[in-house]
Amino acid sequence: MSQEFYRDTWAEVDLTAIADNVQAICQLYRDRDVSVIAVVKANGYGHGAVEVAKTALKSGASYLAVALLDEAIALREANIKAPILVLGRIRPQDVSIAQRYQVMVTVFQQQWLEEAKKFLVTDASISIHLKFDTGMGRIGLRTKEETDAVCDFLAANKQFHVHGIFTHFATADEKDASYVNEQHNRFVEMLDWVKEKGIQASFIHSGNSAAGMRFPEKAFNAFRLGISMYGLTPSPEITEELPIQLKQAFSLKSRLVHVKKVAAGEAISYGATYRAKSDEWIGTIPIGYADGWLRYHSTSGGEVLVNGERAPFVGRICMDQCMVRLSEPVEVGTIVTLIGKDGDNRITMDEIAKRLNTINYEIPCVIGQRVPRVYMD
Repeated sequence: MSQEFYRDTWAEVDLTAIADNVQAICQLYRDRDVSVIAVVKANGYGHGAVEVAKTALKSGASYLAVALLDEAIALREANIKAPILVLGRIRPQDVSIAQRYQVMVTVFQQQWLEEAKKFLVTDASISIHLKFDTGMGRIGLRTKEETDAVCDFLAANKQFHVHGIFTHFATADEKDASYVNEQHNRFVEMLDWVKEKGIQASFIHSGNSAAGMRFPEKAFNAFRLGISMYGLTPSPEITEELPIQLKQAFSLKSRLVHVKKVAAGEAISYGATYRAKSDEWIGTIPIGYADGWLRYHSTSGGEVLVNGERAPFVGRICMDQCMVRLSEPVEVGTIVTLIGKDGDNRITMDEIAKRLNTINYEIPCVIGQRVPRVYMD
């Protein structure tokens, strides 16, 4: 795709990889009527929500999910017609906005329902998904008493249409499946509470990427595909268990904008924390912590690829620029790979996450909007 921008740093998003991941995961359920909900919150985990959503829907996903009402509206304004669920709590006073944009919302409080009722457009209904907390400890109905009260309210207020019921597994990406089993059994019990009250829902979903691939037998009639749609494993410890080979979709690239030779003892960047040990070639890259390339990269042994070879960061990463030590003089304009493949060498998000003592989810999400996304298909 042709996209215009005016800086020497960009991210490449491989839409074919995303399509392949969605199709491969859909194939796991080819003999069952299980719908895929593509999770495109946080700007599609930093990949670009609109383009990812369109690709996922073309590749087999039936629904979309986001965290915020604002994110859902952005998809609607991009002319995306598929059903969209907001996974987080919206403000009760914004329920009419959700109605206007035909967005499904998450409900888990009677008080919220009572307040939201005041703001409903009187001649229109709104589709909701009931959220149960089976052990994540975040949001959701927890007791039969709470559930009965919510169901009684819904029975008396038909403008709230229960389209779905869901929960979220806390440990589906860990080797030990005992807590997943505990949550699953708890959810089945909670579904009975709802059924006893005469509430019927079209969609029941509990699985995330890890559960969807590892425990397909626990899927109801839908599951939420998030991190693995983008080609990332939910956690390194379960990689060998996954039934498909995921394709990473995100690369981060820049170009050298300055190359110089410095003498032994010369300092680089703020605080003069790095001094050349001998005559060295130093390259400057136009990306910094304002782009989401945080200073930790230079203090944790971070590297980039230049002409297929690794080059370490030297000195502190600045707001808009950073420096690397080159093994030889390189031409200005040479491509630098911060995430991705160059020749036979590769820097993965898992490698970066391990070095930064975090998870791979975080790496693309923090790459800011100053970095243009270039979509490859």
